[in-house]
Amino acid sequence: MNTTIKPKHQRLVLLVVAVIAMIGATLLAIVALRDQASYFYLPSEIGAAETGRDIRLGGMVEHGSIVTQEDGITIHFIVGDGEARQPVSFTGIAPALFVEGSGVVAEGSMAADGTFMASNLLAKHDENYMPRELAELDTDEVRAQIEATLQ
Repeated sequence: MNTTIKPKHQRLVLLVVAVIAMIGATLLAIVALRDQASYFYLPSEIGAAETGRDIRLGGMVEHGSIVTQEDGITIHFIVGDGEARQPVSFTGIAPALFVEGSGVVAEGSMAADGTFMASNLLAKHDENYMPRELAELDTDEVRAQIEATLQ
């Protein structure tokens, strides 16, 4: 009685084991990352967010909404998307580009009172961004500054 497996069947078994291993690794990665994912919401969608879950809130900082508390590092402001408004509280050093009317992505979670508690702010700028140091220079002076840094 011959108990050896034919090479053709050995390859088939190896292929099936490899496919099962890849499916298992993929499922394991999905389960592991599901709790670590940080979803992006607009103010009009934020009602669907769970209290306490880490998410990202994106939109425009409304004009006249930035209020700095007496401690100097706590900031309250409102993020809007044209349909809804969301109050946000942030304690820390805000990015230099964080100003009224600019885009912002705030990382954090929703508090029970409906305020978004941001742990990190990412300020966005448009394609016409110019560093403060170069904003007051004319075109020729900017070109000279750039050329000086390339040498």
